[in-house]
Amino acid sequence: MELFVRKDSVVREIWGNADVILFIFAGASAEFALNKAVDWLYYTGKLPADPLGRLFSTVEYARLIVFSNKKDATAAIDKITAIHQALEKSRDSKIPDWAYRDVLFMLIDYSIRSFELLARTLTYSEKQEVFEVFLKVGQGMNLIGLPQNFNSWIEMRDSHLENDLQKSEFTIDLFKQYKKHLGFIRYKILLESQILVLPDGVKHKLNYGNHSWLKFILLVYKFSKFLSLDKFLRYLILPSKYFKQIEELNMHQKIKSKVLIKI
Repeated sequence: MELFVRKDSVVREIWGNADVILFIFAGASAEFALNKAVDWLYYTGKLPADPLGRLFSTVEYARLIVFSNKKDATAAIDKITAIHQALEKSRDSKIPDWAYRDVLFMLIDYSIRSFELLARTLTYSEKQEVFEVFLKVGQGMNLIGLPQNFNSWIEMRDSHLENDLQKSEFTIDLFKQYKKHLGFIRYKILLESQILVLPDGVKHKLNYGNHSWLKFILLVYKFSKFLSLDKFLRYLILPSKYFKQIEELNMHQKIKSKVLIKI
C-alpha cells in the first residue's frame, strides 16, 4: 500500500527521533502561547486543564501521519478537520485561515530547527522535503492560501511570526499552566529548550535571551546515547504520566514493514 511519506524520507528520520520531537514540542509550546488565536484552544477548557497533553496530541497526530500509509494518513487528516469543524460549530464562529496555516508552518519550522540542533544540518532539498510533506497535510485539510514552494513558505513564515503572535493574558496563563503541570525544575528545562530552538522574533516577544546553559547539557545528552542513558535523561525532562508516550515516539524503529494506527 502506498505510503504517505516514502521510507527513505528525511521526514521519517526527523519524526522517528524522540529527542527531536521533544524539542519540536518545546518550540510549539511557546508559539502556541503567543498565537493571537490561542483563545480557540482555551474555548473548550482542554488546553489550560492539560496543556502538555493537548500539545502531545498535536505532535502525535503529525507523527502518525508521517508513518502511515496514504489511506490511514488521509483518514487522520479528515479526523483533524472534523474536530475543528465541530469546534467551530459549537462556538458559532470560524477559526481564522491564518491560524490553521500557523500551526502547519510551526510543524515545518520546528521539524527543521530541532533536527539541526540535535543531529545535523539539513540540505536545501531536505528542507524542501519537510515542507512538501506538511504541504500535503494542509492540502488534505483544504486549507487556503498555502505557499506553493519552500521559498514562498519562508516569506510567509516570517510574515506570520511578525503579525500573528503577541504576548497576552493567555500567554501568561498558559506558561503558568506549564509550570504547574511540569514542576519547577522541568519547567526551567522547558524554557531553556525553547531558547535553543525558537526563532529570534519569538524569543523577543517572550523577552528571552540568546544564551542557554542547556547547550552544555545537550553535549552530555548526545554523548549519553553511547552509554544508553538517553532514555533516563528523556524521562527526566517530562512527568511520569508521559513515559509511555515518550517510549512510543521511537516505536517506528521497531516496525519493518508497515505502520498501523488507530484513529
